[in-house]
Amino acid sequence: MKTIQINVPNDIGLNDYDLSMILATKLYEDAKLSAGQAAQMVGLSKRAFIELLGKYGVSVFSKSVKDLHNDIKNA
Repeated sequence: MKTIQINVPNDIGLNDYDLSMILATKLYEDAKLSAGQAAQMVGLSKRAFIELLGKYGVSVFSKSVKDLHNDIKNA
């Protein structure tokens, strides 16, 4: 995995974990990562990641059958 450094203002009220989850959930939502890959990115089990998706405004259900097949293939 690649490590990056991002400068974020202190006053946005988000910790490192939340920022990582926001990025991971967005990449999952955009089908750039499978649920398993996104979970690994933030150091969670796949199940824990899926359970937290709603908190970050992302649905666990794919937008299309093709997306679902890609998720299964990449799991």
